[in-house]
Amino acid sequence: MKKRVAFDLEWNSKHQTFDRDLYAFRAFHECDLIDAAVLLTRSASLNTVFEKLGPELDSDGNPKTDKNGKPKLIKAKYGASTTWMGKLLCRLNTGRHGGCPVLALGITPKLITDWAEYGKEHP
Repeated sequence: MKKRVAFDLEWNSKHQTFDRDLYAFRAFHECDLIDAAVLLTRSASLNTVFEKLGPELDSDGNPKTDKNGKPKLIKAKYGASTTWMGKLLCRLNTGRHGGCPVLALGITPKLITDWAEYGKEHP
């Protein structure tokens, strides 16, 4: 919290974490401890970024594999059951934040400053 604004960043946690955050914002607001909250998470548009990143790498730079010897793709870590804007918006729309104003921000590919460069190097 800073002054009377609560802030939280949710990056790839289980989506139920949003419930905890929103109920906390609600309680802080009802107790007159905060005036508003800001919640930052990833947007659905980042899925295209994760798809392009390919396999996870070990500490030596080699692709990690699953038990069948297939590469473990980075995008598999960012599934629908993790925190992303879609899971947050449905909770905000049902009012889980009570009367606490919440500014919800989603990280998009436009915020990755070298993404165009990466695309040229990894077509």
